[in-house]
Order: sequence, then structure tokens, then C-alpha cells
Amino acid sequence: MIELINKSPKILVVGDLMIDEYFWGDSERVSPEAPVQIVDIDKVSYSLGGAGNVINNLKAIGAYVDVISVIGNCNNSSVLSELLSEIGVDLKYLIVEENRITSKKSRVIASQQQVIRYDQESSMAISKSSQKNILDRFENNIEKYDVILFSDYGKGIFTKKLTQDLIKISNKFNKKVLVDPKGHDFSKYKGAYLLTPNMKEASIATKIKITDENTLLKSISELKLICSLDISLITLSEKGIAIYDKKLEILPTTSKEVFDVTGAGDTVLASLGFSLACNLSIKKAVEFANLAAGVVVGKIGSATASFNEIIEYESSLNKSSSDFHIKSQTEIKKLCEEFRQKGKKVVFTNGCFDILHAGHVKYLEVAKSYGDILILGLNSDQSVSKLKGENRPINPQKDRAYILAAIEVVDYVVIFDESNPYNLIKEIQPNILVKGADYKGKKVIGQDLVDELILVDLLEGKSSTNTIQKIKESI
Repeated sequence: MIELINKSPKILVVGDLMIDEYFWGDSERVSPEAPVQIVDIDKVSYSLGGAGNVINNLKAIGAYVDVISVIGNCNNSSVLSELLSEIGVDLKYLIVEENRITSKKSRVIASQQQVIRYDQESSMAISKSSQKNILDRFENNIEKYDVILFSDYGKGIFTKKLTQDLIKISNKFNKKVLVDPKGHDFSKYKGAYLLTPNMKEASIATKIKITDENTLLKSISELKLICSLDISLITLSEKGIAIYDKKLEILPTTSKEVFDVTGAGDTVLASLGFSLACNLSIKKAVEFANLAAGVVVGKIGSATASFNEIIEYESSLNKSSSDFHIKSQTEIKKLCEEFRQKGKKVVFTNGCFDILHAGHVKYLEVAKSYGDILILGLNSDQSVSKLKGENRPINPQKDRAYILAAIEVVDYVVIFDESNPYNLIKEIQPNILVKGADYKGKKVIGQDLVDELILVDLLEGKSSTNTIQKIKESI
């Protein structure tokens, strides 16, 4: 998804904000008062749920996000506001409604298993005053945004009249509206660009039970008709996403392992909105959404997929080009921060790699075996000339980087201009530095910055210099 690298579209989310609260502990006793477990709570954690999880996903892939919502004048709202502020979301469009309770879903987890969930919330329709406040904020600011997302969790914000008014304003300003719908009556979303129902939701809304491709076509085309959609879409869980414009197309999922589908719908809405805001075609947008969902369902609980995780995942499916693996020093520094947070062991090596040969490949294979991620620092053309003479390199840095990035064991290539990689190593802080065995007994630049230095035996007689000499002798 090279088209989306370093993009930061402005996206407005309208929807039902929630808090997910988790009580974590162990259970080794049964209560004498009733046949229930006693859970000794070790810690309590909070995360954004509902429309908040859509926002989390958008922030994770680099979008600028604002949110319009209605919250209560309660303790839950204070926690919610703090969670939004922590990820850099402005609270300026939050409307406080007296006597309303902001939604909070509380779960007790004993030994990694959910024991019980209890909810606090108001789900009645928001007041007419709150609806007017939403409309005013929406109409006065809509021109700032590239795409509008509605995250409807059925908690009272999306009354039929308000929803229709918001869509009409959006269409007046030529802004796409993407909706994650709820309920039985989808006609309130009429005029939106697309909806993202799953099969069950679509079956209920269209009264057509989806059992095969024929009933899928009937349901998805009926959705397009009754809601006057530009594109009709139905998510198919592990089978992928179906889209319908003039014909039905099913774009298969890319998930390798499914641990938890919680929040996958939020990820689909966020990634579709992000990619369409960046002017991708609907098919490309769905491909990106499938990749993002593939990352998320491989995690436990409501989760997000960062842009780097999506690229890494795409790479693991052999669907990424070598360009994805060539990074700037700023990008590689950020990636390494993520790897450290995940407990990944980063291996670094460097060199000119002018004319690639079997010795290079064998060396890189051995280097990768010492960790999880192999980063290759590549001397730039300027750097190679300083080290090898004005007639080198034979191959320019872009070509060398592209070929090296195509090697399976090389995770990322980063080009540096200095004669040595000391500053680069200092920036990325790898765990292990790998060099050739010809450095034995010598001081290796950067060894003071890493946990371990490993020297790897080189294949005898294999070098770019030797290859160049053989070519000269054959002329």
C-alpha cells in the first residue's frame, strides 16, 4: 500500500463513544455466599470502545481525527475525556447532556477468561437540544475534513432525523459518508456513500437471509437500492468483503490466524475511511481494510493495526513490493521503537553490497538467524566512493537497495551517507550488531551501542572486488 505511506487525511467521526473497563485477577475460591467465583483483582485498565475504537484505529494509521459526540455529566465522561486526550484527540466537539450516562462496559477477567460483564449507560435518544448542537458543529466545520465516518452503536445519537440531516449536509459539501450501521431500519442512512454491515446485520435489514452467493447478491443489491448508496458493501467475516456497484465482487480476507474478532468492524470502517480519504479506488480501499482486519483479528480484545504492522503483515503474505522495505532513517527509528515495545530482537549489519553474490546472501541469512528483525544499513553512493574509490559503486544506491530489500531474510534497508554507520546505529538502538569474521581482533564501530557483537564467517573468494576483477580479465 505504497500510496498511503506518510499520508494524514483529516477525518471526522460522529458516533457513540464508550469506555471498555477491565478488572484483571485470579480466581482460586468459590464464594460461600453463592456458587460464584471469587476474583482477586490485581489491576484495572481502560480503553476506548465504540466510536472511540474507530478513532484509535484511525490514529494508529496516521490520520488526523476529530469527533462529534454526546456524553453525560458523569465520572465515566471524565475517564473518556482523559483517554481521548492521551491519543491527541481534541474534546472541542463533545456535547455534555445532563442526566445522561456515558457508556461503560466493565469486564471481570479471571486467569485470562471473562467471568462477567456489566454495563452502565444511557441508550435513549439524545435531546433535541443536543441534536441541534451536533448539526451546528457539523455544518460549521465539515469543509475541513476529507471523509466523514458514522459509528452507530445504537446508543441514541443517530436519530432518524439527525442522521438524514447530517448526510444531506455531507452530500451538499461533496463529502463521502461511511457508516457502521445498527438496528433493523437502514433507511435512516439513505444517501450515504457506503455502509459496512456484516452478514447478519444485512440479512435483518433487507429481510433476505444470506446463505450463498445468490442470496448475497440479492441482499447487497437491495441495500444499495433502499439506502441509495454509491457502493454497497457487506463484510463476510473470514471470507472477506463483498462489494457491489454494477456487479458483485468478493475480495477475500488475508487473515492467517484468528484469535478474536472483537473490534474488527471498527477497523474496517477506519481503514476504508482512511484509504478513501487518500483517493484510493474502492477495490484498493477494501484490500487495505482486509489487511488491517487481518492484523487485528490476530490480537486479543478490541485492537488496532498501525500502518507499519499492516505493511509488515502484507509482506508476510508476499504481497508487498521491495519499496516497502526501504526506509528513511526517521522511519526506521520509529519502526525500531515499535519493535522494542513488542519485545522483538533487532539485528543490524551494514555494507556496500555493490555487486550482490552468494557470499552476501549467505552472510545475511546467518545474520537474520540471531534475531527477529534484520535491518541492513547500506552505504550511499557518496559513502561507497569515499571508501572504494571514484569508480565505485558499479550499481547506484537505489538499485542496490531494491535488490537487497527483495531478499527474504532482509526486513528493512536504510541508506546512510556517512563513511560508517555509527550515528545510524545510535538512532535505531539494535540489540545485535553483525559483521564479517575479518573484523576479528579489531574494534568494530558501533559495538559500544549494542548488547552483543557477532562475527560471521564469510564465503572464501566471494566479494564484489573479486567479481569486478574477473569481469575486467574477461574483456
